[in-house]
Amino acid sequence: MSTVPATPRAKAGITPATPTTNRVAGSHVLQASPHYATTRRHSLYGTEDRVVIDPGSRIWKVGFSGEGKPRDVFYADPKKYGSLWSCNRATDPAERTEQDNMLAINLERCMRSVFHESLLAEPKARKVIMVEHPLMPLYIKDMLARILFSNLQVPSISFASSHLLSLLSVGRITGLVLDCGHLESTALPIFAARPLFPQLRTTPLAGSRFSSHIRVLLLLFGSYLPPPTTLSAAVNVPAANRTTRVPQEILTDAVIEDIKTRCCLVSDALESSFNDTRASSPLGDDPSEHEPPPSSDPAMSESEFSRGSLGQESAAESEFSIISHPTHPSSGGEARNENHLQVIANMYMRHSTATDLHIRVVPPVSQQTGTGRGTLVIPGWIRERAAEVLFEGGDVDESSVAEVILDALLKVPLDLRKTLASSILITGGTAVLPGFIPRLHAELLRATAPLNTSSTRSRPTYDRYAALRPLVPHFAILNNPAPVPSSSTRANANAGKAPAFTPATMAWVGGSLAGALKTGGVEVAREKWDESDPAQTDQDDDVVMIPLIPEYAPRNVIPDWTRGPLPAGAPPAVAPKPPPTPQAVGA
Repeated sequence: MSTVPATPRAKAGITPATPTTNRVAGSHVLQASPHYATTRRHSLYGTEDRVVIDPGSRIWKVGFSGEGKPRDVFYADPKKYGSLWSCNRATDPAERTEQDNMLAINLERCMRSVFHESLLAEPKARKVIMVEHPLMPLYIKDMLARILFSNLQVPSISFASSHLLSLLSVGRITGLVLDCGHLESTALPIFAARPLFPQLRTTPLAGSRFSSHIRVLLLLFGSYLPPPTTLSAAVNVPAANRTTRVPQEILTDAVIEDIKTRCCLVSDALESSFNDTRASSPLGDDPSEHEPPPSSDPAMSESEFSRGSLGQESAAESEFSIISHPTHPSSGGEARNENHLQVIANMYMRHSTATDLHIRVVPPVSQQTGTGRGTLVIPGWIRERAAEVLFEGGDVDESSVAEVILDALLKVPLDLRKTLASSILITGGTAVLPGFIPRLHAELLRATAPLNTSSTRSRPTYDRYAALRPLVPHFAILNNPAPVPSSSTRANANAGKAPAFTPATMAWVGGSLAGALKTGGVEVAREKWDESDPAQTDQDDDVVMIPLIPEYAPRNVIPDWTRGPLPAGAPPAVAPKPPPTPQAVGA
């Protein structure tokens, strides 16, 4: 009779048994799926969670509802970090058709990447929440819906306003939301979860203008160290002798984006320095040599500088900067403008505390025979003061980000101004810049300050924001990281009380919360979309070939606040009836 050898546990006198645990009533915790960082129970295939897509002109944020952050954030990347669309659309029909075809191809590529690469989800079993900007063109919304319904066959799409979702992410339903994105900055008042679209205000001073301003400043005031031709030259030739002006070829969109996101910051305004300089300047001197001009002069603003200085770069020689070495000093207007820009650069350099940064860049084609990469030297004052272009006003069509908020407050009813002024929310990718939100609060106080009429040189000007001056103690930004104490109880209770979400993902977090609560915007089902398609006609079972991009006539099922019914007002006037004409008596 054979015997089974004893196991090591049996030899040691250990009896295998199921471990006992103390079970306490009410201590059960729902265990989440290992693929989800939440504590709620999911269905077998996870189809209860909706796909939340925040499609920006450059950056997309995608993920599932009920989660605290997106699963993936990626650049749309048409030709390395460019924009999918812009504010300008071609007017020529052939050019517009080609532009729409390219946009549809890029959108379809991004949508397939969302489901098949970022989320690994089946689009036929997932409802979609589309975070839409209020000013997104309707033909782009129609393209997105056409791709999702026709190509990916999603069950339904819910369109929700990005401003409302951002406010929902911080637990509010009333507030004034400023979305500072890439193409434009938009301020939208929201009351009781109802966006007040007629009071919407926008400005093109946003991330795109900020990027172009950085590029111009680097071309004018930056420096570049090309790679040495030999290893001995790298040791023997000093870096100062190899310094040249910055070539335009190295400032690609990817390099500018890297500089903007990793190097730039927003500092305090130099109001005291402006006042000291103006006070010390005599009346008879040339103001361009002693002081910067007032910011209300549109011809001398940094926004004009960022748009108009590119024409001067091609005529420049190989000096460090055409501003420090003007090539044509005899020309009156150009020399005065260059002198003014140099005064601004010297003033910012004198008051700057940021250090210069050196980053490695790919050299131009003519310099790629050297040893290694080139070095781009970013002056510290450019890192600190490049964002000044966002806080400058003076132009009717290009208000500053602070003026956009104040203009929206002027348009809302009087009884809502105090409530909205004390519940301001800042969102968008540009608002992620360190120091942006505290500087914006300071600019709001600066714009509503009383005008200085003590000087005899000042002309009588229109006090634009005099009606908002009583609201100065009530200004409060919900996501202000450094709130300033105020005399208003309402402002102290709201300032800085929002959750610490980054401003760039607030709209997506609001969409995730709306999907988890089974709420959202206007939902369009695929059946309703198919019924509204004029091309889907069944005529004797003939196959109708649909072109890739037809001439866009957006369907009525796509929600659009610009074509909603007008509010009920006074009844229309009834035209008086003409008096009856006397009839002829007897023939």
